[in-house]
Amino acid sequence: MRRLLTLAAPLVALMTSAPLAAKDGVEPDAVHFAQVAAMEGPAAALGQGMRDGIAAAFEEANRAGGVHGRKVTLDSRDDGYEPDRSVAHVLDVIEGAAHIGLIGAVGTPTALATQPEATAAQVPYIGPFTGAGFLRAPELTNVVNVRATYAAETEAWIAYLVDEQGMKNIAILYQDDGFGRVGLKGVTAALEKRGMSLAATGTYTRNTVAVKTALLDIRKAKPDAVVMVGAYKPIAEFIKLSKKLKFEPTFVNISFVGSEALARELGEAGEGVIISQVVPFPWDESLPIVAEYQAAMAAANPEAEPGFVTLEGYLTGRVALRALQAAGKDVTRESYLAALAGLGSFDLGGLGFDFGEGDNQGLDTVFLTRITGDGGFETVVSGGGS
Repeated sequence: MRRLLTLAAPLVALMTSAPLAAKDGVEPDAVHFAQVAAMEGPAAALGQGMRDGIAAAFEEANRAGGVHGRKVTLDSRDDGYEPDRSVAHVLDVIEGAAHIGLIGAVGTPTALATQPEATAAQVPYIGPFTGAGFLRAPELTNVVNVRATYAAETEAWIAYLVDEQGMKNIAILYQDDGFGRVGLKGVTAALEKRGMSLAATGTYTRNTVAVKTALLDIRKAKPDAVVMVGAYKPIAEFIKLSKKLKFEPTFVNISFVGSEALARELGEAGEGVIISQVVPFPWDESLPIVAEYQAAMAAANPEAEPGFVTLEGYLTGRVALRALQAAGKDVTRESYLAALAGLGSFDLGGLGFDFGEGDNQGLDTVFLTRITGDGGFETVVSGGGS
């Protein structure tokens, strides 16, 4: 099974040492970023994966001499995927003035709580692992998104299930918070565009795996497919329980689920489960940026295997580094913000990014993948093949 592995302890120790004396994260020989994300709990693989990908990009730059002679470090803090804890850490980062910006946050509910704090303090907020629409507001000049929106992902689901596969009855399981409701809104809009409505809905509480009631409610509707907006542990529990009950519709998941973590949790029950993706296929070495990513991950940890979450982290790190390079040798937080705002359109190893005035999102592509019998992934090709 392709799986996500954490970086070796010495590298993590190297990357997470940010001296408190740094002025807004900038020192003569170093520049420091902070990550506040889930490192423990049901969403831990997401925060860890983003951390490992970002760290691999930073260490790649450091091996080449850093950026304008400065080493780039990452200080990762665990918020457990809980908004209150996330806010406390973010406020500590802001008040400490020891980091140039925040990078690699994980989740909609935590971003909803922390982005306003970062924006009020004009602290860069780079590459959050969420497709929530509110982060794409044109007035958020301190926010830089890498990935496509959840609205784009949910539209891709319904286009495949309804337009291509001819399904008539679609149900949804979603996390009962801001993240889940964003997904619910996207699915509802995609169905309404086609003159349809949901056959059934079910919810579960964030950071739990209490999905049985939702499963029993959804099963009554006998849907053709269940689309799912949640984290990997409760989603895996839902799918495994469904299969035990001989309830086997098509299961479709949002990218936030964490593809490798979900496949690992599901084991044999994962075959055929569909997941939408917002970054390139991590095993496609024909794309130069993917080959660079694989080399960077291998250099950081020879046992690391490619994955969607670490690739997104790596791309986020590369975008942050590109702006840091553009900000010049005498970088300040203000000049770094200006460089982020001026990213424009560019190519990273064959992958095109397109930022612009009022557009703080670099990538727009969404594609579908399917878990294979060996726990790997294959692309779901338009028209129903693979």
